[in-house]
Amino acid sequence: MQITITGHKIDITPALRKYTEEKVAKVKRYLNATISAHVVLKVEKLSHIAEVTIHANNVDLHGVEKTGNLYAAIDNVMDKIDRQAKKHKGKIQTKRKGAKSASDS
Repeated sequence: MQITITGHKIDITPALRKYTEEKVAKVKRYLNATISAHVVLKVEKLSHIAEVTIHANNVDLHGVEKTGNLYAAIDNVMDKIDRQAKKHKGKIQTKRKGAKSASDS
């Protein structure tokens, strides 16, 4: 898994980098594919924004969250990404169950 973390108007500390990488790595359990993730962390006046884009073989997941705390923004956006990944995995499993096998023909 390749994770790129970018900061706009903020320095990415080692603790912040580690926290973000741990949260993004949890999505891997839903996607059985090569994954690359791009995380953008921004500060605009009093609001902190976390934007995550994850590219897998056949799906792109994207989420943005804006809160007063950067760690909370990361948590909230990763909850959104987790829901998207679960939904995608469910769709794939449904297609596999519904497809006819060669022996059914």
